[in-house]
Amino acid sequence: MDFLLLLPHGQRVVLEVDGSQHYTRDCGRIPDTTKYAAMVAADRDLRLSGYEVYRFGHDELRDETAARTLLESFLPRLFQHHDVTGRR
Repeated sequence: MDFLLLLPHGQRVVLEVDGSQHYTRDCGRIPDTTKYAAMVAADRDLRLSGYEVYRFGHDELRDETAARTLLESFLPRLFQHHDVTGRR
């Protein structure tokens, strides 16, 4: 897991940033369905253990300006979804 957010009320959120090594072999040249299957199986295990998983593609975050825009949009929505304001 790349980032773990421990939020109020026992909420646990995992943020993953996936580069091509998560679903390819041979330095990113060949798709690898076995690697992909292992990744989604790990997601299922995390979810069944009470974690919420959000994945980002490496290319979404490569450029600092684009990453900032994406995260400035995503994080407030995530915190609202999990009621981090404490209004629960």
